[in-house]
Amino acid sequence: MSRRTKSRQAKVILLNDLRVARKLRDYREKLKRGITYNRRAIGKLYSTGMLFTKSGTRAGRDLLTAHEHLLRVVSLLDRMEHMGDVPAPQSEREVGAVFAELDTLLAQTETLNDRTGEVLSALKKD
Repeated sequence: MSRRTKSRQAKVILLNDLRVARKLRDYREKLKRGITYNRRAIGKLYSTGMLFTKSGTRAGRDLLTAHEHLLRVVSLLDRMEHMGDVPAPQSEREVGAVFAELDTLLAQTETLNDRTGEVLSALKKD
């Protein structure tokens, strides 16, 4: 009888929390790839001396701008994971706005990296 009277606690899984966690993990992976690409590209521009040419300087500025975008992404991700100085957004609308900004920043970074990739590919042809 005592077994029947004991209530079992059901574990509640919030799917929205899992979706947000998965998105944040995906953004962290994109961030890591972006930072790695920027380091390699700036190293390549510097080591080949191309950084000191007109097109290399432009590519370096693009990489710097991309790096600034990535730093903003770090700040937003920390905020979303409750690790930042600013409290994490609470409403679904606020969370959506942060994710939209993350997408925009990463898209702009990708565009800048693509331009730099064109300069680096021209370097390989020479």
